[in-house]
Amino acid sequence: MTDIPAVPELLDHAVTELGGSRREGQLAMATAVAAAIDDDVHLAVQAGTGTGKSLAYLVPSIRHAVESNDTVVVSTATIALQRQLTERDLPRLSKALAKPIGREPTFAILKGRANYLCLNKIHSGVAEEPDTELFDAFELSRTGREVTRLREWVSDTETGDRDDLPQGVSDQSWRQVSVSSRECLGANNCPYSEDCFAEIARRKAGASDVIVTNHAMLAIDAMSPATILPEHKVVVIDEAHELVDRITSVTTEEISAAGVSQVARRCGKLIDDETADALVGAGEQLGILLEDSPAGEWVRLPNGAGEILASLRDRLWNARSSIGPARQGSAGTDPEAAAARQMAMSSADSMHDAVVRVLTMFGEKDITKRYDVVWKSVDDFRNNTRHVLRIAPLSVAGLLRTSLFTDSTVILTSATLTIGGNFDALARTWGFPPQGGSPDSTAVEGAGWRGMDAGSPFDYPKAAILYVAGHLPPPGRDGLSPKTLDEMVGLMEAAGGRTLGLFSSMRAAKEATEKLRDRVDFPILCQGDDATSTLIKKFADDERTCLFGTLSLWQGVDVPGSSLRLVMIDRIPFPRPDDPLLSARQRDVDARGGNGFLTVSANHAALLLAQGAGRLLRSTSDKGVVAVLDSRLATARYGGYLMAGLPPFWRTRDPKPVVAALRRLASS
Repeated sequence: MTDIPAVPELLDHAVTELGGSRREGQLAMATAVAAAIDDDVHLAVQAGTGTGKSLAYLVPSIRHAVESNDTVVVSTATIALQRQLTERDLPRLSKALAKPIGREPTFAILKGRANYLCLNKIHSGVAEEPDTELFDAFELSRTGREVTRLREWVSDTETGDRDDLPQGVSDQSWRQVSVSSRECLGANNCPYSEDCFAEIARRKAGASDVIVTNHAMLAIDAMSPATILPEHKVVVIDEAHELVDRITSVTTEEISAAGVSQVARRCGKLIDDETADALVGAGEQLGILLEDSPAGEWVRLPNGAGEILASLRDRLWNARSSIGPARQGSAGTDPEAAAARQMAMSSADSMHDAVVRVLTMFGEKDITKRYDVVWKSVDDFRNNTRHVLRIAPLSVAGLLRTSLFTDSTVILTSATLTIGGNFDALARTWGFPPQGGSPDSTAVEGAGWRGMDAGSPFDYPKAAILYVAGHLPPPGRDGLSPKTLDEMVGLMEAAGGRTLGLFSSMRAAKEATEKLRDRVDFPILCQGDDATSTLIKKFADDERTCLFGTLSLWQGVDVPGSSLRLVMIDRIPFPRPDDPLLSARQRDVDARGGNGFLTVSANHAALLLAQGAGRLLRSTSDKGVVAVLDSRLATARYGGYLMAGLPPFWRTRDPKPVVAALRRLASS
C-alpha cells in the first residue's frame, strides 16, 4: 500500500480517536522511529513517564507493517506490559487506525512453548517425577490437586496460555502439563500438532502485523538455529534497560546433583542399568564436590573438579547415545514413548552441553580471554538447601551485535536509558560503539545507531523535590542507623503516610518495617506480607498507608495521585560485592584499562536509582519528594555521575523545606 498517511497524520488521528491530546515528545519520538525504520538505523529513545511511548512506536510500526507487508516484533520485559499492549493499547489503536490505513491492523502475542499446555503430555500421561530435594507430602498433595485442575482446564481454554489460568499454580505443577522447546516432539511428529496451543499461537503470530513477545523469546530466537519468530525486519524493544539482564538469564546454565538425578530418572527406562548407574554415580560425585566447595566464583577448578566434571560429561553422553528409538505402536510411533524419549534426550543434551561449556572455559588458562563466568551458589527453598554450579556469559554484547542487531532494525526504548547524562553506558552493553555527549530532542548519530531523549510532559522542578540527606552517617553493615530511622519517621509523619520505601535489601526493608511500625500512626505494609500486586493495591487505596520493599518495587509500582507523595530510598543501590557475575564483569573492565567500578557497579546503581525516582511522578498532576537517605550521593566523587541520570527535580540537602512541602501536600 502506498497511499497510507504519513506518521504525524496517523498519530494525530489515533490520538484524537482515543480521546487524547497532542504531545510534542510523542510526536518527536514517532517521527524518529519512522525515520530509523526508513534509514535502517538502530534507535535508542529515552521517553519519560507520560510521553506516550507505546503509541509513539506502535503507530510507525503498524504503518511499516501494513505498507511493506512485513511483521514487526515488539518485545517487552514484563507480563504487565505485554498485557497492556495486547489487551488495551493494540485493540483500541487497531480500531482507531482502520479507516486511514484501509483495514484493521492485526496483532498477536507469542510466548515460549513452555508457557502453553502440551496436549501430548497431558493425554500420554508422561509426567515429571518430584525433585527428591523438594520431596514433601503436602507439596505432592497440592501438586496433585493443581494438575487435576489443569487437566480439567484443557476443555475450557482457547489459548492454553498459563497467564490465562484463572488461578495460578506452582512451577512444579505446570511442568507436569507443559514442555520446553527442546522437549517438544515437533509439529511433524506430534499427534496433536493441529490442536497444539503453541502451534496455534505461532500460526496466528505469523499472519499478524504486530507480534508482542518477551526479551527471553527474542534471545532464544537469536541463538537458535531454528526459526522461532516469523520473518521480520523491525524489532521494538520496550523496557530496553532490562534487555541485557534478560538475555544473560536465558544464556545462564545450571549444573547440580538434583539436575543429574532428574536426567537419570528420565533416561532410566530407555537405557541399560549399567549406563544408568554410572550416571547416578557421577551425579553423586558432583553433589559431594559442590557441597565441599565454598560459594562464589570459580576462577580455577577446585581440586578434583576437572576429573569429576569430565566423568559426568562422558556419562551424560553415554546415556544420550544409549537412548533407543521410539517404540512403534499399532498406528505408528507410540506418542507416550516418543514424548518420554524426547524429554530424556533433551535433558541429557542440556546438561551435557552445560558441563562441556564449563570445561571449555577452564581450558583457557588466561582469565582475561575467558568469555564465561562460573560460580557456585547455595539456594534455599522451603528449608531445603541446593548446591548449584552456574555459568553465564561475561558479556552479551557480542551475541546481540552479531544476531539481533545484524538481522533487524531495532528500536530500543525505556523511561530510563541515559546514565551519567548519555546513552554510552547501555550502548556498550548492547554492543554499540559509544557516542559521547548529552542527548537532546534531536537525534545524534553514531556508527549505525542514533540516540534521542523524547523528554517528559512533567515540569520536574515545580512538581518534585530531590532531597539528599547529606548530614546522615554513611550506611554501614550493621543495619539502619538510629539517625536514619529518625529521619524516616520525620519525613513519613510530614507526608501523613503516603510513603513508598525502596530498600537495597529485604533485610533492610523488614528491619525498617519492624522498627517504624511502633513509631508512626499509620499502616506500614512490607513486601512478602502478601502478594506484591495485592500490597500495591492496598497502598493505592488508602492514602495513609506506606509500602516498604525491595527490587520489584523499584520498577513495578505505578500509583498516580495523592496515595504517593514520598519515595524514600535507604541507600544507593549498588550491587552486592559478592555478586560473582557483576564482580567478574567489573574485574574484566579493570583488566582492559577501564574503570570497573564506574562501568559496572555505578551504572547498575544509577539505572536503579533512576527507576526508583521514577515511581514518584506518574501523572502530570502528581507532586512530591524523592528522599535519598545515603549521604554518599552528596559527598562521594561518583555522586555527581549518579545524579546526572536522575530527573531535574528541584534539589536540596536541607530537610526544612522538604518537611514543609510534605506537610503542605498532606493538608491539601
